[in-house]
Amino acid sequence: MILPHHRALAALAGFGLLWALTIPLTKIAVSTGHAPVGLIFWQMLIGAVFTRAYLWLRRRPLPWDRIALRHYLVIGLLGTILPNSFSYLAAAQLPAGIMAIVVATVPMFSLLISLAFAIERFVPRRLAGVLLGGLAVVILVGPEASLPEPDKAVFVLVALVAPFCYGLEGNYVAVKTPPGYDAMATICGASLVGMVISGIVAWAGGYWVPMPGPWGPAEQAVVASALVHACVYSGYIWLVGVTSAVFASQIAYVVTLGGVLLSAMLLGERYSLWVFLALALMIAGLVLVQPRQRDPVAPIAAR
Repeated sequence: MILPHHRALAALAGFGLLWALTIPLTKIAVSTGHAPVGLIFWQMLIGAVFTRAYLWLRRRPLPWDRIALRHYLVIGLLGTILPNSFSYLAAAQLPAGIMAIVVATVPMFSLLISLAFAIERFVPRRLAGVLLGGLAVVILVGPEASLPEPDKAVFVLVALVAPFCYGLEGNYVAVKTPPGYDAMATICGASLVGMVISGIVAWAGGYWVPMPGPWGPAEQAVVASALVHACVYSGYIWLVGVTSAVFASQIAYVVTLGGVLLSAMLLGERYSLWVFLALALMIAGLVLVQPRQRDPVAPIAAR
């Protein structure tokens, strides 16, 4: 099935805006001081239920042998537990719009890692995009006018751990995914394994987030974010199948711009001209880093 271009663009915009919505939702989720690992448990539980139901309805198997468990463990750690831990820590200190700009560095880290391990060939245009993205980060960290509280600039570096993990995950998926594994089975298995790990750590470490419990905006945001993530990732996989990985990868533009705009609308955030300059540089970097049809394309794993 090939999707007509106008419908493909509409799907790209719709899924991208939904994905962008998770950025201000994350900011709300950490607003009451919930520990990251406690939030991650509920996110992975909801994701596991959603994806397991999908596999059951489609009658797709969920591999559960030693190789599968190792694969799920790597995806769970690099795709959710580690990056989300750092993202939640940073989101508690930074405006959500800044987080939206930082998350756009995922394809840049992915490219650098793939070049380091000789997974992709060197393309000058794409390396120039990495440099523009790096300059955008320097602007966010450097000038005093870029952040409402300049002393929190270090949390921009904390936030960068998440896209670095995603870059590692994407390259791992590209070269190490066992034959015959589909993306939904992988994210389901990773969610189940990650749910067990984060649940044990949260319970033993005193970081448990009770749900049901006091039901406020933070708890609602956790559930909403997990559901949106599961829906959007399912939609993203579908979009890759009916268009191409190259076309679907352009969702990064929508997520970044949408994240900044939705954060301003829903959270009332206001940004300096430095932030908009960083946003412009990051988008320009994405334009250069995004693969073209003739460039090697690595699969994008779950977030």
